[in-house]
Amino acid sequence: MSTISIKAIKLISLKDKSLGKLKYHDENIFFKTRFGIHTFGMKKTIDVIVLDNKFKVISIKKVPPNRFYFWNIKYNNILETEENKYKDNFLSIGDNIILN
Repeated sequence: MSTISIKAIKLISLKDKSLGKLKYHDENIFFKTRFGIHTFGMKKTIDVIVLDNKFKVISIKKVPPNRFYFWNIKYNNILETEENKYKDNFLSIGDNIILN
């Protein structure tokens, strides 16, 4: 397990959370939600990283355009990135994330 520092914009408002990567397409985004995410209107696949309360990676999922993605509701920290953006850093389940 490793620790990786990632720069991300923290989304707070419901509007920003709903638009997500549609609005912040060139940025990593972080937000809290328990209801899943959608990629309707997206043109590219994104990576959705689910984190626990200590920011340990629980799940990494590639979500193509026009899909829903749901996870275990006990986790509510979500990081969305471009597809394969952290592949070279070997981000994997169990790693810790530090958000900047």
